[in-house]
Amino acid sequence: MPLAIVPALPPALAGAMRAAGLWPDRLVLERLDRWVAETPDRLAIIGTSSLTGERTTLSYAELGRRVDRIACNLAQRGIGRNEVVSYQSPNWWEFVALHFALLRIGAISNPVMPIFRERELRFMLGLAESKLFIVPRGFRGFDYPAMAAALRPDLPALEQVLVVDGRGADGFETLWQTPADPAMARDLFAARRPGPDDVVQVLYTSGTTGEPKGVLHTPNTLLAALLPYAERFGLGQRDVVLMASPLAHQTGFMYGIMMPVWLGATLVLQDVWEPQRALDLIATEGVTFTMGATPFLADLATAAETRRGDVASLRIFLSAGAPIPRALVRRATDALGASIISAWGMTENGAVTTTKPGDPPEKSFETDGCALHGMQVRVVDAEGTGLPPGAEGRLQAHGASNFVGYLKRPEWFAMDAEGWFETGDLARIDADGYVRITGRLKDVIIRGGENIPVVEVEGLIYRHPAVREAAVVAMPDARLGERACAFLTLREGTALGFAELARFLEAQGLARSYWPERLEVLADLPKTPSGKIQKNELRALARTLPPPGADAARPTGL
Repeated sequence: MPLAIVPALPPALAGAMRAAGLWPDRLVLERLDRWVAETPDRLAIIGTSSLTGERTTLSYAELGRRVDRIACNLAQRGIGRNEVVSYQSPNWWEFVALHFALLRIGAISNPVMPIFRERELRFMLGLAESKLFIVPRGFRGFDYPAMAAALRPDLPALEQVLVVDGRGADGFETLWQTPADPAMARDLFAARRPGPDDVVQVLYTSGTTGEPKGVLHTPNTLLAALLPYAERFGLGQRDVVLMASPLAHQTGFMYGIMMPVWLGATLVLQDVWEPQRALDLIATEGVTFTMGATPFLADLATAAETRRGDVASLRIFLSAGAPIPRALVRRATDALGASIISAWGMTENGAVTTTKPGDPPEKSFETDGCALHGMQVRVVDAEGTGLPPGAEGRLQAHGASNFVGYLKRPEWFAMDAEGWFETGDLARIDADGYVRITGRLKDVIIRGGENIPVVEVEGLIYRHPAVREAAVVAMPDARLGERACAFLTLREGTALGFAELARFLEAQGLARSYWPERLEVLADLPKTPSGKIQKNELRALARTLPPPGADAARPTGL
């Protein structure tokens, strides 16, 4: 029985989006069909496997053929309209083809990160009532089929497991290697075609609720994020898009799976992040556009400092997922010779704000951009009253790319009657409408009653030549409530102690009350698969450290 998914978006808001022409009422499938007909020999996907080192290419004609076969064979296996299919895959061509095949038959995509294990998957697949789960036979030394087999007794809705690079009848390969009858396929696809307001994606995101939230998107909300984005950066059919951010993250899904096909461009997939390999791909494949979280940008900029000729084709690197330190934007601009675009967005709405190519330095280096067409942003105080330019407050977003609800959790849909969505971020907006994210509500450090501007402090620390990555989090303090602890990773061959960091921040003019009061240097900072620093883990670590005033902490604290 199909999962009952009820969008929470008020009908009046949906009507307003359509009346304003902000919802295209189209499917990305239309563009796939167009390129199959008009440019069948053009490369759609270039994949490189970290397991074999092989380069796999699919033309638009071959991609379309495999999509249609997968769709028909999934239908024959009993996958119905509005039923959820969960799939756990690295950045391989199968991931891309699978989403379009599910669209063909009106089923719902539920991509899940390759790092997830039994605990997360038991909840996610159970909540979605997933009927089919697709996994790789192996990736980075892990046995995914064994994990799936262990999960099945706890998931009564799960009827089938298919394995990419599998063996026998349960191999995913049978889906695209088995031909489909053209007449049957045509009738099936016409009957199953989803509408532009049907839910086609369930994507889990973490939050403060204590469990992952299943974000619901429709073709209209996804395309409303994608189309203004591509237009702002002048992206088109001649572009070559490198995607190393996981396709199971909204960054990879919207701008790796959907956008290149919409444009008729070429997608280059990288399944394991390695900056030198990324430079190889940029040079070999003529990559013009890529995007990823701050660590991806930092790694690539460092690698490119000795290989500048290999990034000659790269026109734009868009970094989102966390505020980008100003010093990193400047360094990456010099190293990559490309436009470094800062952006802000969420799983719930894709990219909402970006800087623009050609923006003056005070915008490019100091902000997270202005709203894309179809979206609005504002900051409000604790009572919900709008604040003037330059004032810090809660960031809210309104517009066409906002999602339509959380799976089975309508009470979490933090959107008011006018359509303003509570993002959970703190920000300032200048008189020109450019946003600067200043932190997360849950990341606020309150030291003796005074808020510490975490993002600003991190940005100054990044300016130190020894610093590779920085994260500032709260550590408990009996007298002041909280103090700031800085966790850093350093560039190879460098060292940095607390006293030197303090002198550096003093020279930057930072108020002493904002300085971190403890410094911890780590080999690596904990990150999500999309490259975001996991501050929750750092906060937990900070709680285990001696207080800054203790004798044991004197070498690294005040």
